[in-house]
Amino acid sequence: MLLGKLAQPARSLSERLSPGGCRRFWGWLNAVFNKVDYERIQAVGPDRAASEWLLRCGALVRYQGYEKWQQDYSGLPTGPLGKYKIEAINATESCIMYRGFDYLDGLEHVTEIKLQKCIYIQDECLQRLSETKNLQKSLLQLKIISCGNVTDKGIIALHKLTNLEYLYLSDLPGIRQKETTARVLQQALPNLELELDLD
Repeated sequence: MLLGKLAQPARSLSERLSPGGCRRFWGWLNAVFNKVDYERIQAVGPDRAASEWLLRCGALVRYQGYEKWQQDYSGLPTGPLGKYKIEAINATESCIMYRGFDYLDGLEHVTEIKLQKCIYIQDECLQRLSETKNLQKSLLQLKIISCGNVTDKGIIALHKLTNLEYLYLSDLPGIRQKETTARVLQQALPNLELELDLD
């Protein structure tokens, strides 16, 4: 009888959970992926720790001096600590969220970030991004696409990224005052090339 029960195929997790329960489970799991491990940052350095966080959450990273995007967590490069510096982040369809943004603090070489279809990215994330001292110095290009929780408030908060040269905004239904928001940004960042694809 016991063997018969063991032989029965186990129902998938999604079959056992209600739709709401499934969402809560994935939200919990994504929150676990975003938990900051400060000891890990100390042990392996900010770029390695941030790489682990980003790849764990489904994002891609590109290192300074390399053209290939790193997408495989188990294939993260090894070598001397500090050898691989993150230069670009592509967070398309990743589960990065506010609670993980402390991983960005120690990154000194990030010039490009793309946030596309990121369900957990909201105004507070953009505000946190713009207040990150190293990103204020290094970030040159930012693309925010199809992030439904971003509003005018989050976009205006980007004015602290004083070296930002290019900002692309597309499919952001939360932006209701695009002319006003664009004007505020252009006044704060006169050298910014702002490209809007907003309805």
